[in-house]
Amino acid sequence: MPERTPTSEHHPPRRPRRETVTYASAHGAGAPGPAGRRPVHPPARSEIDEQTTLGHTYVRSLMRSQLRAALTALGALALLVGSLPLVLALPAPEALVWVALGVGVYPVVWGIAHWYVRRAERNERDFTGLVER
Repeated sequence: MPERTPTSEHHPPRRPRRETVTYASAHGAGAPGPAGRRPVHPPARSEIDEQTTLGHTYVRSLMRSQLRAALTALGALALLVGSLPLVLALPAPEALVWVALGVGVYPVVWGIAHWYVRRAERNERDFTGLVER
């Protein structure tokens, strides 16, 4: 009679370990990296790279937020420039007109430009944070 080991009697044969296959792992991005960790492939980035409907929605969202910031800045500039003829039509000495243009208008234009650049950078930073997650 053949000898049996005590462990082979009581334990059924082991089933193979299940593995989840994703797009990233199937294309080499899921190979273990340093320290045995698998690199995380952000789904938003792959959606954009693959030009799916969701990726298109992400990009359109960024474009809409950038357009909204640009139109807001343009509207503020249009109000400023549009009101200049009314201000300059007031009876005032010529020196006061130059002071109004130099001290009143240019700092406001600079402020609007500064706000727009900060807003555009924040939109891009938010979008990058979404894609990198």
